[in-house]
This record gives sequence, structure tokens and C-alpha cells, in this order.
Amino acid sequence: MKKRVLKSVLLMVLLIVFSCDEPETIVTNFVHPDGSVTRRIEMRNKKNNFKPSVLQVPFDSTWIIKDTIEIDAKKDTTWIKTAEKLFKNIEEIDKSYLADKGANKAISRKAKFHKKFKWFNTEYRFSELIEKKLSFGYLIKDFLNQEELTYFYSPQSVNSEKLKGQDSLKYKALDDTIRKKVETWTTKNMVSEWIGEFSRLTQGKAGNDMTRESLKAREDEFAKLIKFYDEKGEKFDSLWTNGIILKEFIGEKNAIKYKTEADSALAIVTRNVFVSFKDYSVRIVMPGKVIGTNGFIDKTDVLLWPVKSDYFMTEPYEMWAESKVINTWAWVVTGAFILFVITGLIIRLFGKKKI
Repeated sequence: MKKRVLKSVLLMVLLIVFSCDEPETIVTNFVHPDGSVTRRIEMRNKKNNFKPSVLQVPFDSTWIIKDTIEIDAKKDTTWIKTAEKLFKNIEEIDKSYLADKGANKAISRKAKFHKKFKWFNTEYRFSELIEKKLSFGYLIKDFLNQEELTYFYSPQSVNSEKLKGQDSLKYKALDDTIRKKVETWTTKNMVSEWIGEFSRLTQGKAGNDMTRESLKAREDEFAKLIKFYDEKGEKFDSLWTNGIILKEFIGEKNAIKYKTEADSALAIVTRNVFVSFKDYSVRIVMPGKVIGTNGFIDKTDVLLWPVKSDYFMTEPYEMWAESKVINTWAWVVTGAFILFVITGLIIRLFGKKKI
């Protein structure tokens, strides 16, 4: 999603984020009944560039690694690197995330596994969770309706097909509406986060007109101020450095007195809102029959989730699936027990009649 607001402030950050040609990556988790997980990472790149610093998901020399290439009809070459490893439990997966030194090391990721025995069947739940980045942001569902949310969380391949299909005009309009609403959401998040961080840094120093509550009451005013200058084409970094925007929002005296805290709060917001992150996808293959999930079914009938920074901006992003395996032995044991009881009752009943 495009983010026009504060683009001049973040130019260098964005150049760093997009300067590397990261591979198209899909992580597949094959979940086993004992809680172990076989993870397969498939990375495809137009360049033979798979340096750890550009990779979305960590792996090392302990994995089984395979390198291949594909050449299409246009003679274009795609380099493919596949890595696979069996993790004995989710704790091992979590350790690999903690040791990550790749492109997405700035985000907190972990896996979860739960097993519940119910005699006739056993239920399993596996998930991957990414912690949220903002402490004072707004939920995206407060800005998008249900149809827009479905589109927002859908894989890019699914949305691309809609944009090229029979209802392309409808989905192009929907796509444009969502982009605009996400820009508004991003601006509101930045303002709310700045107010929260600035209030934390000035706690016990500022007066009643500078409390989080008083600044929060003027949040929309601050957001409109930023949008006004952005639409005029003004460079936000110059306006901020010169203290123009800050003076308009908190007054000249406070802007001068708390310049250090205001700059520190902006640095925190910039780092968290525009987190250095490279997109990828996650698949989950569960034991038995899937009975619940918040994922999508891809073309191979496997559960799929896109992973984008917008998804975990203001709330944790959990990709989960639940499944059920029938315990055949339990049915056999139960059937044998019932047959034994019935047989006993019949023998007892007919035995009494003979007497």
C-alpha cells in the first residue's frame, strides 16, 4: 500500500528497504501429530541473490538446501533455493526466529501448537504469530468494511485475478478506495503513536495542556494539518526541522522547550510505522481434516496467508489452522466394549429365563 504521508522524511529508509532484490518466498509448515514440524522454504529470484540480509525467513547450514534454476520460454532465468528442516517442537522454531539476522529481524515472530485428545478424535491447532508494532494505533477494521477487509487480507494473486476478471471495474474502484482509506489509517496511526510516545517522554514535565488526553482531543486537527501540507507538496522534513508543524500543534513555547522529546517521538514512530520488512507467504499443512482456519485455500488446496507489514501494525497477526484426526482404535475399542456389554446382557437375560 502506498503511504504518501511523511514520504520525504522516510525517503532514505524506503531506499534501504527496497534497494535489495528480495526473493519471492513461501514458507510451508507440515505439522505432525506429535507436535514436530517440517518447514520448507522456497525462494525464487530473478537474480542469484540469496544473501542472509535479504531473506524474509531464517535458515542455516543445518537445513537440507537445494539449488535449481528455471528457464522460461522467453529465456528468462529464475534461481530457486529450497531449504527444509524437521523441528522437533515449536520451541526450536521460536529459537530460529530469535536468532534471525535477515531482512525481517525487526519483527517478533513465534509459533504455537496445541493438541487436544477427545477419545473418538484428536484435535490440533497450529499457528504463527507476529506481534504488533504500535502501542497507540487504531485497528484497520475501524476504517474498512467487511468486503474491504476481505480484499485487504487476500493474497496478491487472488486480488490480481479479480482486477483482471469480468468485474475488473468494480475491483479497481474497490482497490482505489482501500488505498485511500489505508492512507488515512496510516496517518491516524502516526499521529496517535506520536502523541502517545511524546506524552510518555514528557510525562511529569509538561503542563495540563500537554497531557496525552489533551493532545489526543486534538488528534484530528494534527492529522488534517499533516494532510494539508502533504497535498500542497510541502516537504514534511523541512517543516518539522523548522518547527512549523510542531508550533502550530503545541504552540511555539512548547515546541521550543520540548523539541528533543518531539524529535525522539517522531523517530520512534518512523521506525515502527515504516518498519523495514519484506513480504512473504505462509502455508500450513495440518494432520487430518481441517475444521477451522483464518487462511485462504490456494491453487494446490493448501492453506495460505500473505504476510505484510500492514497486517501486524496495530494488532497481532496470527495465521492459524485447526484440524481433526479420527482415532480409529478408539472406535474399535468402544465398539468391542459395547458388543461385550450387549452380549453379557443377552446371556444374563436368557440365563434367567431358563431358570
